[in-house]
Amino acid sequence: MDYKKVQKEFPILSRKINGNRLVYLDNAATTQKPKVVIDAISNFYSEYNSNIHRGICTLSEEATKLYEDSRKRVANFIGAVNSEEVVFTRGTTHSLNIVANWAKTILKKGDVILTTKAEHHSNLIPWKIIAKETGAKLDLIEVDTNGMISINSFKERLTSKVKLVPIFHASNVTGQVLPVKVISKLAKKVGAYVVVDGAQAVPHFKVGVQNLECDFYAFSGHKMLGPTGTGVLWAKRELLEKMEPSEYGGGMVLSISGQEIEWAKVPQKLEAGTPNIAGVIGLGAAIDYLVEVGMGSIQKHEKDLLKYAQEKLGEIEDLKIIGPSSIEDRSGLISFVIEGLHPHDIASVLSSQGVCVRAGRHCTIPLHKRLGIPASTRASFYLYNSNEDVDSLVAGIKKAISILK
Repeated sequence: MDYKKVQKEFPILSRKINGNRLVYLDNAATTQKPKVVIDAISNFYSEYNSNIHRGICTLSEEATKLYEDSRKRVANFIGAVNSEEVVFTRGTTHSLNIVANWAKTILKKGDVILTTKAEHHSNLIPWKIIAKETGAKLDLIEVDTNGMISINSFKERLTSKVKLVPIFHASNVTGQVLPVKVISKLAKKVGAYVVVDGAQAVPHFKVGVQNLECDFYAFSGHKMLGPTGTGVLWAKRELLEKMEPSEYGGGMVLSISGQEIEWAKVPQKLEAGTPNIAGVIGLGAAIDYLVEVGMGSIQKHEKDLLKYAQEKLGEIEDLKIIGPSSIEDRSGLISFVIEGLHPHDIASVLSSQGVCVRAGRHCTIPLHKRLGIPASTRASFYLYNSNEDVDSLVAGIKKAISILK
Protein backbone atom coordinates (compact mmCIF):
# COMPACT_ATOMS: atom_id res chain seq x y z
CA MET A 1 0.00 0.00 0.00
CA ASP A 2 1.35 3.42 -0.97
CA TYR A 3 0.54 5.38 2.19
CA LYS A 4 2.12 8.56 0.77
CA LYS A 5 -0.40 8.47 -2.08
CA VAL A 6 -3.14 7.75 0.44
CA GLN A 7 -2.16 10.72 2.60
CA LYS A 8 -2.66 13.11 -0.31
CA GLU A 9 -6.29 11.99 -0.60
CA PHE A 10 -7.14 13.31 2.89
CA PRO A 11 -7.42 17.11 2.77
CA ILE A 12 -7.11 17.63 6.53
CA LEU A 13 -3.68 16.02 6.64
CA SER A 14 -2.20 19.08 4.92
CA ARG A 15 -2.98 21.17 8.01
CA LYS A 16 -0.30 22.66 10.23
CA ILE A 17 -0.68 22.78 14.02
CA ASN A 18 1.50 25.39 15.72
CA GLY A 19 3.68 25.30 12.63
CA ASN A 20 4.04 21.52 12.84
CA ARG A 21 2.80 18.89 10.42
CA LEU A 22 -0.48 17.38 11.64
CA VAL A 23 0.12 13.87 12.97
CA TYR A 24 -3.29 12.32 13.54
CA LEU A 25 -3.13 9.33 15.89
CA ASP A 26 -6.67 9.39 17.30
CA ASN A 27 -8.26 7.04 14.81
CA ALA A 28 -9.92 4.85 17.44
CA ALA A 29 -12.04 7.89 18.34
CA THR A 30 -12.81 8.86 14.75
CA THR A 31 -11.01 8.68 11.43
CA GLN A 32 -10.32 11.39 8.88
CA LYS A 33 -12.24 11.44 5.61
CA PRO A 34 -10.85 11.09 2.08
CA LYS A 35 -11.95 13.55 -0.56
CA VAL A 36 -14.15 10.95 -2.26
CA VAL A 37 -16.27 10.69 0.89
CA ILE A 38 -16.47 14.45 1.30
CA ASP A 39 -17.44 14.76 -2.37
CA ALA A 40 -20.12 12.06 -2.06
CA ILE A 41 -21.81 14.00 0.73
CA SER A 42 -21.48 17.30 -1.10
CA ASN A 43 -22.79 15.82 -4.35
CA PHE A 44 -25.85 14.45 -2.60
CA TYR A 45 -26.84 17.86 -1.30
CA SER A 46 -25.92 19.54 -4.59
CA GLU A 47 -27.59 17.11 -6.99
CA TYR A 48 -29.88 14.55 -5.30
CA ASN A 49 -31.17 16.06 -2.06
CA SER A 50 -34.57 14.54 -1.38
CA ASN A 51 -36.22 12.25 1.13
CA ILE A 52 -36.17 8.52 0.41
CA HIS A 53 -38.75 5.72 0.15
CA ARG A 54 -41.56 8.24 -0.17
CA GLY A 55 -41.50 10.17 -3.38
CA ILE A 56 -42.17 9.32 -6.99
CA CYS A 57 -40.20 12.30 -8.27
CA THR A 58 -36.81 11.87 -9.91
CA LEU A 59 -34.81 13.25 -6.97
CA SER A 60 -36.45 10.93 -4.45
CA GLU A 61 -35.96 7.90 -6.67
CA GLU A 62 -32.29 8.78 -7.20
CA ALA A 63 -31.71 9.41 -3.48
CA THR A 64 -33.41 6.13 -2.59
CA LYS A 65 -31.23 4.22 -5.03
CA LEU A 66 -28.04 5.78 -3.66
CA TYR A 67 -29.11 5.04 -0.08
CA GLU A 68 -30.04 1.41 -0.79
CA ASP A 69 -26.90 0.91 -2.88
CA SER A 70 -24.92 1.83 0.24
CA ARG A 71 -26.84 -0.83 2.16
CA LYS A 72 -25.76 -3.38 -0.44
CA ARG A 73 -22.15 -2.20 -0.15
CA VAL A 74 -22.24 -2.67 3.61
CA ALA A 75 -23.76 -6.14 3.27
CA ASN A 76 -21.07 -7.21 0.81
CA PHE A 77 -18.33 -5.65 2.93
CA ILE A 78 -19.22 -7.63 6.06
CA GLY A 79 -20.36 -10.81 4.32
CA ALA A 80 -24.07 -10.59 5.14
CA VAL A 81 -26.44 -12.97 3.37
CA ASN A 82 -28.32 -10.02 1.88
CA SER A 83 -28.81 -6.29 2.42
CA GLU A 84 -32.04 -6.80 4.39
CA GLU A 85 -29.89 -7.93 7.32
CA VAL A 86 -28.33 -4.46 7.49
CA VAL A 87 -30.01 -1.82 9.66
CA PHE A 88 -28.67 1.73 9.47
CA THR A 89 -28.26 3.46 12.82
CA ARG A 90 -26.53 6.53 14.28
CA GLY A 91 -23.53 4.47 15.35
CA THR A 92 -22.38 1.52 17.44
CA THR A 93 -23.98 2.91 20.60
CA HIS A 94 -27.36 3.25 18.91
CA SER A 95 -27.05 -0.25 17.42
CA LEU A 96 -26.30 -1.84 20.79
CA ASN A 97 -29.18 0.01 22.43
CA ILE A 98 -31.54 -1.45 19.82
CA VAL A 99 -30.35 -4.93 20.75
CA ALA A 100 -30.67 -4.12 24.45
CA ASN A 101 -34.29 -3.06 23.93
CA TRP A 102 -34.96 -6.42 22.23
CA ALA A 103 -33.19 -8.25 25.04
CA LYS A 104 -35.89 -7.16 27.49
CA THR A 105 -38.27 -9.51 25.69
CA ILE A 106 -36.15 -12.63 26.28
CA LEU A 107 -34.63 -12.04 29.72
CA LYS A 108 -36.18 -12.91 33.05
CA LYS A 109 -35.12 -12.94 36.68
CA GLY A 110 -32.20 -15.27 37.27
CA ASP A 111 -30.90 -15.15 33.70
CA VAL A 112 -27.28 -14.08 33.19
CA ILE A 113 -25.73 -11.54 30.85
CA LEU A 114 -22.06 -12.48 30.53
CA THR A 115 -19.67 -9.75 29.40
CA THR A 116 -16.21 -8.43 30.36
CA LYS A 117 -14.64 -5.67 32.42
CA ALA A 118 -12.87 -4.44 29.31
CA GLU A 119 -16.01 -3.37 27.43
CA HIS A 120 -16.60 0.14 26.13
CA HIS A 121 -19.41 1.79 28.09
CA SER A 122 -21.60 1.47 24.98
CA ASN A 123 -21.48 -2.30 25.45
CA LEU A 124 -21.72 -2.20 29.22
CA ILE A 125 -24.17 0.45 30.43
CA PRO A 126 -27.13 -0.81 28.32
CA TRP A 127 -26.71 -4.26 29.88
CA LYS A 128 -26.51 -2.83 33.39
CA ILE A 129 -29.81 -1.05 32.78
CA ILE A 130 -31.46 -4.07 31.18
CA ALA A 131 -30.30 -6.32 34.03
CA LYS A 132 -31.99 -3.99 36.53
CA GLU A 133 -35.19 -3.84 34.51
CA THR A 134 -35.50 -7.59 33.97
CA GLY A 135 -34.00 -9.01 37.14
CA ALA A 136 -31.20 -10.64 35.19
CA LYS A 137 -27.67 -10.76 36.58
CA LEU A 138 -24.77 -8.99 34.90
CA ASP A 139 -21.67 -11.16 35.20
CA LEU A 140 -18.34 -9.50 34.33
CA ILE A 141 -15.34 -11.55 33.25
CA GLU A 142 -12.21 -10.27 34.97
CA VAL A 143 -9.14 -9.04 33.09
CA ASP A 144 -5.55 -9.78 34.05
CA THR A 145 -3.06 -7.17 35.24
CA ASN A 146 -2.39 -6.09 31.67
CA GLY A 147 -6.05 -5.82 30.70
CA MET A 148 -6.27 -9.11 28.85
CA ILE A 149 -9.24 -11.50 28.63
CA SER A 150 -8.70 -15.26 28.78
CA ILE A 151 -10.82 -17.53 26.59
CA ASN A 152 -10.83 -19.98 29.50
CA SER A 153 -12.87 -17.45 31.46
CA PHE A 154 -15.68 -17.85 28.94
CA LYS A 155 -15.45 -21.63 29.11
CA GLU A 156 -15.72 -21.53 32.89
CA ARG A 157 -18.58 -19.03 33.08
CA LEU A 158 -20.82 -20.12 30.20
CA THR A 159 -23.64 -22.06 31.85
CA SER A 160 -27.25 -22.72 30.94
CA LYS A 161 -28.23 -19.56 32.86
CA VAL A 162 -26.34 -17.35 30.41
CA LYS A 163 -28.70 -15.91 27.79
CA LEU A 164 -26.64 -13.08 26.33
CA VAL A 165 -22.93 -12.61 25.69
CA PRO A 166 -22.11 -9.02 24.66
CA ILE A 167 -18.40 -8.72 23.79
CA PHE A 168 -15.98 -6.49 21.93
CA HIS A 169 -14.28 -7.80 18.81
CA ALA A 170 -11.24 -5.57 19.30
CA SER A 171 -10.63 -3.57 22.48
CA ASN A 172 -10.41 0.21 22.22
CA VAL A 173 -7.81 0.26 25.03
CA THR A 174 -5.70 -2.89 24.96
CA GLY A 175 -6.12 -3.63 21.28
CA GLN A 176 -6.81 -7.29 22.13
CA VAL A 177 -8.75 -9.12 19.41
CA LEU A 178 -11.15 -11.68 20.86
CA PRO A 179 -11.77 -15.01 19.08
CA VAL A 180 -15.42 -14.23 18.42
CA LYS A 181 -16.09 -17.41 16.49
CA VAL A 182 -14.79 -19.60 19.32
CA ILE A 183 -16.83 -17.66 21.88
CA SER A 184 -19.92 -17.86 19.66
CA LYS A 185 -19.63 -21.63 19.40
CA LEU A 186 -19.27 -21.94 23.17
CA ALA A 187 -22.28 -19.68 23.69
CA LYS A 188 -24.41 -21.66 21.26
CA LYS A 189 -23.83 -24.81 23.30
CA VAL A 190 -25.68 -23.23 26.22
CA GLY A 191 -28.30 -21.48 24.06
CA ALA A 192 -26.96 -17.93 24.51
CA TYR A 193 -27.05 -15.08 22.00
CA VAL A 194 -23.79 -13.31 21.11
CA VAL A 195 -23.74 -9.54 20.60
CA VAL A 196 -20.52 -8.10 19.16
CA ASP A 197 -19.22 -4.54 19.38
CA GLY A 198 -17.21 -4.35 16.18
CA ALA A 199 -16.40 -0.63 16.23
CA GLN A 200 -12.64 -1.23 16.47
CA ALA A 201 -12.59 -4.28 14.20
CA VAL A 202 -14.47 -3.57 10.96
CA PRO A 203 -12.24 -0.61 9.98
CA HIS A 204 -9.02 -2.56 10.46
CA PHE A 205 -9.37 -6.10 9.17
CA LYS A 206 -11.74 -8.22 7.11
CA VAL A 207 -14.83 -9.18 9.08
CA GLY A 208 -17.24 -11.86 7.88
CA VAL A 209 -20.30 -11.90 10.11
CA GLN A 210 -21.53 -15.28 8.86
CA ASN A 211 -18.20 -16.91 9.61
CA LEU A 212 -18.15 -15.45 13.14
CA GLU A 213 -21.42 -17.27 13.94
CA CYS A 214 -22.56 -14.41 16.21
CA ASP A 215 -26.15 -13.18 16.34
CA PHE A 216 -25.69 -9.39 16.33
CA TYR A 217 -22.81 -7.26 15.10
CA ALA A 218 -22.59 -3.47 15.54
CA PHE A 219 -20.16 -0.87 14.18
CA SER A 220 -19.80 2.81 13.32
CA GLY A 221 -19.23 4.54 9.99
CA HIS A 222 -17.09 7.38 11.34
CA LYS A 223 -14.36 5.00 12.50
CA MET A 224 -13.92 3.66 8.96
CA LEU A 225 -13.54 6.90 6.95
CA GLY A 226 -17.30 7.53 6.83
CA PRO A 227 -19.32 10.43 8.28
CA THR A 228 -20.28 10.81 11.91
CA GLY A 229 -23.85 9.87 12.79
CA THR A 230 -23.74 6.69 10.72
CA GLY A 231 -23.69 3.13 12.00
CA VAL A 232 -24.79 -0.40 11.28
CA LEU A 233 -26.55 -3.15 13.14
CA TRP A 234 -26.29 -6.52 11.44
CA ALA A 235 -28.39 -9.41 12.67
CA LYS A 236 -29.68 -12.67 11.32
CA ARG A 237 -32.89 -12.12 9.38
CA GLU A 238 -35.01 -14.29 11.67
CA LEU A 239 -33.93 -12.22 14.69
CA LEU A 240 -34.70 -8.92 12.97
CA GLU A 241 -38.15 -10.24 12.11
CA LYS A 242 -38.84 -10.94 15.79
CA MET A 243 -37.57 -7.57 17.03
CA GLU A 244 -40.05 -4.85 17.92
CA PRO A 245 -39.07 -1.29 16.95
CA SER A 246 -37.51 0.80 19.71
CA GLU A 247 -38.33 4.08 17.94
CA TYR A 248 -41.58 5.04 16.28
CA GLY A 249 -42.54 7.42 13.49
CA GLY A 250 -42.59 7.63 9.75
CA GLY A 251 -41.24 5.11 7.29
CA MET A 252 -41.47 2.10 9.56
CA VAL A 253 -45.22 1.47 9.34
CA LEU A 254 -46.98 -0.54 6.64
CA SER A 255 -50.56 0.18 7.77
CA ILE A 256 -52.61 1.43 10.70
CA SER A 257 -56.17 0.31 11.43
CA GLY A 258 -57.82 1.42 14.65
CA GLN A 259 -55.48 0.31 17.45
CA GLU A 260 -53.61 -2.12 15.20
CA ILE A 261 -50.25 -1.27 13.62
CA GLU A 262 -48.52 -3.37 11.00
CA TRP A 263 -44.82 -2.69 10.83
CA ALA A 264 -42.94 -2.40 7.56
CA LYS A 265 -40.63 -5.23 6.56
CA VAL A 266 -37.07 -5.34 7.87
CA PRO A 267 -34.90 -3.37 7.87
CA GLN A 268 -37.30 -0.42 7.41
CA LYS A 269 -39.31 -1.24 10.54
CA LEU A 270 -36.18 -0.48 12.61
CA GLU A 271 -35.33 2.77 10.82
CA ALA A 272 -37.98 5.24 11.98
CA GLY A 273 -37.98 8.77 10.60
CA THR A 274 -35.83 10.45 7.99
CA PRO A 275 -32.39 8.83 8.22
CA ASN A 276 -28.96 10.36 7.73
CA ILE A 277 -29.23 9.93 3.97
CA ALA A 278 -26.14 11.92 3.05
CA GLY A 279 -24.16 10.16 5.77
CA VAL A 280 -25.15 6.70 4.58
CA ILE A 281 -24.19 7.62 1.02
CA GLY A 282 -20.87 8.88 2.37
CA LEU A 283 -20.42 5.57 4.19
CA GLY A 284 -20.94 3.75 0.91
CA ALA A 285 -18.17 5.87 -0.64
CA ALA A 286 -15.92 5.08 2.33
CA ILE A 287 -16.46 1.36 1.83
CA ASP A 288 -15.65 1.68 -1.85
CA TYR A 289 -12.41 3.41 -0.86
CA LEU A 290 -11.46 0.72 1.67
CA VAL A 291 -12.22 -2.03 -0.81
CA GLU A 292 -10.04 -0.36 -3.43
CA VAL A 293 -7.11 -0.06 -1.01
CA GLY A 294 -7.73 -3.59 0.27
CA MET A 295 -8.42 -4.62 3.86
CA GLY A 296 -5.50 -7.03 3.75
CA SER A 297 -3.16 -4.19 2.77
CA ILE A 298 -4.56 -1.99 5.53
CA GLN A 299 -4.09 -4.71 8.14
CA LYS A 300 -0.52 -5.40 7.05
CA HIS A 301 0.31 -1.68 7.07
CA GLU A 302 -1.04 -1.35 10.61
CA LYS A 303 0.91 -4.39 11.81
CA ASP A 304 4.11 -2.87 10.41
CA LEU A 305 3.34 0.40 12.20
CA LEU A 306 2.59 -1.45 15.45
CA LYS A 307 5.88 -3.31 15.29
CA TYR A 308 7.80 -0.09 14.70
CA ALA A 309 5.88 1.77 17.40
CA GLN A 310 6.39 -0.98 19.98
CA GLU A 311 10.12 -0.95 19.33
CA LYS A 312 10.42 2.82 19.61
CA LEU A 313 8.12 3.21 22.61
CA GLY A 314 9.89 0.32 24.32
CA GLU A 315 13.06 2.43 24.39
CA ILE A 316 11.42 5.07 26.58
CA GLU A 317 12.18 4.60 30.27
CA ASP A 318 9.19 4.07 32.60
CA LEU A 319 6.73 3.71 29.69
CA LYS A 320 4.43 0.71 29.99
CA ILE A 321 2.31 -0.52 27.09
CA ILE A 322 -1.09 -1.92 28.05
CA GLY A 323 -2.37 -5.07 26.37
CA PRO A 324 -0.86 -7.90 24.33
CA SER A 325 2.88 -7.97 23.72
CA SER A 326 2.46 -9.71 20.37
CA ILE A 327 1.30 -7.52 17.47
CA GLU A 328 -0.48 -10.57 16.05
CA ASP A 329 -2.92 -10.40 18.96
CA ARG A 330 -3.45 -6.64 18.75
CA SER A 331 -5.45 -4.29 16.55
CA GLY A 332 -4.02 -0.99 15.35
CA LEU A 333 -3.60 0.93 18.61
CA ILE A 334 -1.32 1.26 21.59
CA SER A 335 -2.36 2.57 25.02
CA PHE A 336 0.37 3.35 27.52
CA VAL A 337 1.21 4.95 30.84
CA ILE A 338 4.39 6.65 31.99
CA GLU A 339 5.26 6.50 35.66
CA GLY A 340 4.98 9.92 37.27
CA LEU A 341 3.15 11.59 34.38
CA HIS A 342 -0.58 12.09 33.90
CA PRO A 343 -1.87 11.09 30.44
CA HIS A 344 -3.67 14.43 30.02
CA ASP A 345 -0.38 16.28 30.46
CA ILE A 346 1.34 14.01 27.94
CA ALA A 347 -1.44 14.58 25.41
CA SER A 348 -1.27 18.33 25.95
CA VAL A 349 2.44 18.47 25.16
CA LEU A 350 1.95 16.21 22.15
CA SER A 351 -0.83 18.50 20.90
CA SER A 352 1.53 21.47 21.04
CA GLN A 353 3.73 19.51 18.64
CA GLY A 354 0.87 18.79 16.25
CA VAL A 355 0.42 15.19 17.42
CA CYS A 356 -3.20 14.18 18.14
CA VAL A 357 -3.69 11.32 20.58
CA ARG A 358 -6.40 10.45 23.10
CA ALA A 359 -5.94 10.65 26.87
CA GLY A 360 -8.39 9.55 29.53
CA ARG A 361 -10.30 6.42 30.41
CA HIS A 362 -11.62 5.90 26.88
CA CYS A 363 -15.14 5.05 28.11
CA THR A 364 -13.75 2.04 29.97
CA ILE A 365 -13.82 3.04 33.65
CA PRO A 366 -14.04 -0.55 35.03
CA LEU A 367 -10.98 -1.58 33.02
CA HIS A 368 -8.88 1.35 34.21
CA LYS A 369 -9.94 0.74 37.81
CA ARG A 370 -8.89 -2.89 37.45
CA LEU A 371 -5.51 -1.82 36.09
CA GLY A 372 -5.10 0.62 38.97
CA ILE A 373 -4.50 3.64 36.75
CA PRO A 374 -6.47 6.91 36.55
CA ALA A 375 -6.20 7.08 32.76
CA SER A 376 -3.99 6.16 29.82
CA THR A 377 -2.66 7.72 26.65
CA ARG A 378 -3.71 6.07 23.40
CA ALA A 379 -2.16 6.30 19.94
CA SER A 380 -4.27 4.65 17.27
CA PHE A 381 -3.18 4.09 13.69
CA TYR A 382 -4.83 3.87 10.30
CA LEU A 383 -4.00 3.54 6.63
CA TYR A 384 -2.69 7.11 6.25
CA ASN A 385 -0.21 6.91 9.15
CA SER A 386 3.51 6.27 8.72
CA ASN A 387 6.73 5.52 10.58
CA GLU A 388 7.37 9.26 10.49
CA ASP A 389 4.18 9.73 12.50
CA VAL A 390 5.51 7.26 15.08
CA ASP A 391 8.78 9.20 15.20
CA SER A 392 6.83 12.40 15.87
CA LEU A 393 4.90 10.63 18.62
CA VAL A 394 8.09 9.40 20.29
CA ALA A 395 9.77 12.80 19.99
CA GLY A 396 6.72 14.43 21.54
CA ILE A 397 6.67 11.96 24.43
CA LYS A 398 10.35 12.60 25.13
CA LYS A 399 9.66 16.33 25.12
CA ALA A 400 6.79 15.80 27.55
CA ILE A 401 9.08 13.84 29.86
CA SER A 402 11.72 16.59 29.74
CA ILE A 403 9.14 19.23 30.60
CA LEU A 404 7.01 17.40 33.14
CA LYS A 405 9.54 15.32 35.09
